[in-house]
Amino acid sequence: MGEFELIRTVFAAAPCAQGGEGVALGIGDDCALLDVPFGEQLAISTDTLVAGVHFADPCDPFLLGQRSLAVAASDLAAMGATPLAFTLALTLPTVEADWLQAFARGLNHMAQRCNVRLIGGDTTRGPLCLTLTVFGRVPTGHALTRSGARPGDLLCVGGELGNAAGALPLVLGQRNAESFIAEPLLAHYWSPQPQLALGQALRGKATSALDISDGLLADCGHIAQASRVRLLIENERLPISVALQEFLGDAPAQLAALSGGDDYVLAFTLPPVELPTLLGDGWPIHVIGCVVEGQGVGVLDAQGQDITPATHGYQHF
Repeated sequence: MGEFELIRTVFAAAPCAQGGEGVALGIGDDCALLDVPFGEQLAISTDTLVAGVHFADPCDPFLLGQRSLAVAASDLAAMGATPLAFTLALTLPTVEADWLQAFARGLNHMAQRCNVRLIGGDTTRGPLCLTLTVFGRVPTGHALTRSGARPGDLLCVGGELGNAAGALPLVLGQRNAESFIAEPLLAHYWSPQPQLALGQALRGKATSALDISDGLLADCGHIAQASRVRLLIENERLPISVALQEFLGDAPAQLAALSGGDDYVLAFTLPPVELPTLLGDGWPIHVIGCVVEGQGVGVLDAQGQDITPATHGYQHF
């Protein structure tokens, strides 16, 4: 199968590549064309996933397709953006039709969940590598950023922490677990759910936000630096799943929640006055700390003592 036949039969034929609202021109020309309504801005983010670094190789191609797009779309959620479209640059060592069809099904499954359209990309030969660029739209001046946190704000997250880090020994085949433990952890790793609706609900309310990809401590450090404040996390308030506690034990589960990557839930700062309405609307918000004057990120135990671990999260270099 040649490059253009691959694009035409596997990707251009997928339901998620058939165009939709905001897509004026999709796959087939040198560029795609997107329509952005007056009074809105284009939000753009790129993620690269490398075999053996970001995912096990070999792995299930359907699950990889799901995960690769979810990881990228989570950046749109972090900005409060409404998804529009994405591109895929796919580097493959060989062309295997069954692998490609399964990957495309997983990609399409997540694309339909996120309501985002495939509009182009590239294919080439080499070590397995995926680069996805996502496009979204957000009302001008209402994008969530990392730089607005203020002393007195609450520090919040949008869901359980550490599940994907807990799943890693299962993904790598280093450990086994009963299905009631393994299944929710593996589901979080292979099929994270970008919190797009929550991000949009936080527009005009949250003072800063991002998605947790490298670990809670590491990513909260970006908010602290951009906003020139200090974030304090109360260890006892971390939302940790029963499956993670059963699998790792209490102390390792807390460390996974603090420093493990690949959560893809939102972390954000919020004026206390905004919390009751958001909770009343049913959003899955967990208050885990607060914003104070200073710099950096700290973790406090139940007695208020600093127990910040040395490892803050994943780093490539």
